[in-house]
Amino acid sequence: MAGNAATGSASMMGPFDNFLPLSFDLPWACLLLPLPWLVQLLLKPLQTSVAAQVPFLHEITALQGDSHSTSHGNSRWRSSIAWLAWLLLVLACAAPKWFDDPVALPVSGRDLMLAVDISGSMQVEDFVLSGTAIDRLQATKQVVEAFLKKRQGDRVGLILFADQAYVQVPLTFDLATVQTLLNEAVVGLAGKATAIGDAIGLSVKRLQQSNADGHISTTDQVLILLTDGVNTAGELSPDKAAELAAKLGLKIYTIGIGADKMTIRSFFGARTVNPSAELDEATLKAIAELTEGKYFRAHDASELAKIYANIDQLEPVQRDAQTFRPEHALFMWPLSLALALIALLMLSRIRWQKGLVAP
Repeated sequence: MAGNAATGSASMMGPFDNFLPLSFDLPWACLLLPLPWLVQLLLKPLQTSVAAQVPFLHEITALQGDSHSTSHGNSRWRSSIAWLAWLLLVLACAAPKWFDDPVALPVSGRDLMLAVDISGSMQVEDFVLSGTAIDRLQATKQVVEAFLKKRQGDRVGLILFADQAYVQVPLTFDLATVQTLLNEAVVGLAGKATAIGDAIGLSVKRLQQSNADGHISTTDQVLILLTDGVNTAGELSPDKAAELAAKLGLKIYTIGIGADKMTIRSFFGARTVNPSAELDEATLKAIAELTEGKYFRAHDASELAKIYANIDQLEPVQRDAQTFRPEHALFMWPLSLALALIALLMLSRIRWQKGLVAP
């Protein structure tokens, strides 16, 4: 209780809870209010043991009829102070606390990892957005931005991979940071090759670490892996990584990105090429099937946007919101005031006794 008084604590609430600003942990303590009156009624005269249990009970019960009182008004005043001190002590025992306004908690929908390929081929400009040709990574950044805006309540992490995979953003509710650091990613930052298996393995590892660190996972764990190539690097093969993910219940949605046709103009004329010739669709389909996910193919920016919208529907954010109300213990205030009144009564009694013995 003392700790709450210093720093405050929090009370969890459901969506329909409605706390009053003031509450009591031990409201039954109010039953002690008539105790001095009952003691006065049952015990004649007051015993020392009773006075020891209620130090100022003597003031409540004896002052009114005390023959040494200088005046009836003074006796009534001291008796009223004694009763007020008792009331404050009982109030402190009831452990009052004050609730601040409700504060919304992030709604934990899912643990969602985004694995984005930043290998050399992601700089191919075979996507068009608003009439302008852009590379695959730039298209991914813009589509993911719209996707993240709909994922409030999810913990989202970001893994970038090429020659190797690394965690750019650990799982967090701060989706703005995820988007910012994705926007800062550049092609070739982690090499030119593609380590799909390592990206999956790192996702599994980080999700396991997150649970071990104390996050209680009552939700699904999902990986959205986007690539435009074939596994050409890394220590872990995609099929072994997918088997590990499946054992641990990680669902993987795979996205193959890149156009099937692209016109290249040169001094010798125009020619049509397939910029996605190296895309390993068979492996991406196998990964998704093994982990009970789904494989998607994005030939352009419009299809990529529809894919992320589809995933958003397949993995809806849970909306059972919770709030908490910071609470602050108040018992120290009535307790301090009660002790001050008791000290005042004791001081006045000492002065009265000195007045009696004065010549």
